Amino acid sequence: MDLSVGPFFTTSSGLVDSVDKKILVVLRDGRKLIGVLRSFDQFANLVLQDTVERIYANDTYGDIQRGIFIVRGENVVLLGEIDLYKEEDTHLREVPVEDILIAQREELERKQKQDKLRNRVLYQHGFSVDYTETDLY
Repeated sequence: MDLSVGPFFTTSSGLVDSVDKKILVVLRDGRKLIGVLRSFDQFANLVLQDTVERIYANDTYGDIQRGIFIVRGENVVLLGEIDLYKEEDTHLREVPVEDILIAQREELERKQKQDKLRNRVLYQHGFSVDYTETDLY
């Protein structure tokens, strides 16, 4: 194990090296935010500057400008620094926000139809499919 890069912290103090760097934050509700980490506290509450909400659909993505964004730490699922050299090297293509929102809605409707069909089959075989859509735990 190479410790030359320094110790790794699993608490919010591990964010010190990411301050003033571009990061990706995935939230509990599935949103993906990209911005410059300006500040954080002991609860991993974050302040992001020049934030965009990136929406993916198939092989495309669109960005919605959000500006300064404050994220409550309990909503963070994943946080990582973006490699600026590799950021542009992607197979995805950027499309206007209106187009990506339409594609996202179509993808969501297709997924809901698949879920409904799967739940019907599971119910026919005796499995319970009673759950709450908004249950994030």
